[in-house]
Amino acid sequence: MDQPSGRSFMQVLCEKYSPENFPYRRGPGMGVHVPATPQGSPMKDRLNLPSVLVLNSCGITCAGDENEIAAFCAHVSELDLSDNKLEDWHEVSKIVSNVPHLEFLNLSSNPLSLSVLERRCAGSFAGVRKLVLNNSKASWETVHTILQELPDLEELFLCLNDYETVSCSPVCCQSLKLLHITDNNLQDWTEIRKLGIMFPSLDTLILANNNLTTIEESEDSLARLFPNLRSINLHKSGLHCWEDIDKLNSFPKLEEVKLLGIPLLQSYTTEERRKLLIARLPSIVKLNGSIVADGEREDSERFFIRYYMEFPEEEVPFRYHELVTKYGKLEPLAVVDLRPQSSAKVEVHFKDKVEEMSIRLDQTVAELKKQLKTVVQLSTSNMLLFYLDHETPFGPEEMKYNSRALHSYGIRDGDKLYVEPRMK
Repeated sequence: MDQPSGRSFMQVLCEKYSPENFPYRRGPGMGVHVPATPQGSPMKDRLNLPSVLVLNSCGITCAGDENEIAAFCAHVSELDLSDNKLEDWHEVSKIVSNVPHLEFLNLSSNPLSLSVLERRCAGSFAGVRKLVLNNSKASWETVHTILQELPDLEELFLCLNDYETVSCSPVCCQSLKLLHITDNNLQDWTEIRKLGIMFPSLDTLILANNNLTTIEESEDSLARLFPNLRSINLHKSGLHCWEDIDKLNSFPKLEEVKLLGIPLLQSYTTEERRKLLIARLPSIVKLNGSIVADGEREDSERFFIRYYMEFPEEEVPFRYHELVTKYGKLEPLAVVDLRPQSSAKVEVHFKDKVEEMSIRLDQTVAELKKQLKTVVQLSTSNMLLFYLDHETPFGPEEMKYNSRALHSYGIRDGDKLYVEPRMK
């Protein structure tokens, strides 16, 4: 039988991991020494193969000699074949069937949609626990075949495959814990719910960059569909109402949520977004990748009460009443003006005279001396100026630096300025 044209897996393997390109390094797990193969083999005397093989973007179209694959890859546990030119599942099967300890396989960005995956080929994947099919345009029929033949599959990556719908598998995949299905076009919740039916043990569901617009499901049904879901990523989805956020509380084991870039939150400040989300999701321990500490939760829940306390009764969410029961009705926070004081009323003492003046605090000492010239009848060069803070026990402080701004002294209403003539 003729080999397909193009570069074979074995050809690329020999080139990349030859002693010249991948020198043998001693030490556990660093590489393996393989004896020379039978006469006529195109390989070098030896290859130094790690247990993790990365052969992405190498133009691979076919497997090559299966006996050689079996001889050299018996110890390999991870294989990255992404961004090659593999378009025939039979060729992939020839590779994988001769890597008996393979647990991780990346086939992303290979044109595998051009062929049909038969069950006998999929059987060669049986030991794989993590499978990446991003941008492979794998059909749901192909995915179903894989699910039936991979009894230990734990993680499945189906990103960038242009899915608009989900087709239910005839059998459930009880082993799958993580599904990464970002950057598709799954807008309707009726499609997402099928994932819960197919993967009842799902722990982590990553749905980022799908335009999911709403969660149309009752609370009881959500709990049954995703009974083991611990983490969900809804970054850049189309969620636009708080009721959808509240429904996340229906997942009985959910403790981690990612919700950046959704339309609902666009009109809120960064502080408001985080605090309102934390307050609405009482079981969440991690939000957008950051741990929610006990202190932050209490602050957020108190913020939530104050945020909604002036809303009309019909607009107040149910969560508000739950939190009022927990904390009681809170007083509004006092409004504190933290802007720096722009002026101050001070007493100016010169000889036996005292005059009350209002001075600008954004001016310098030199500018203040010019203002005082007419009051004390002294030239600025002949003027010594002292400042006394009426609330401190220390004596007057000479204001000797003409370029220093008055506000840096902390001058307040009621403080005193003393002017003395410079001694000749």
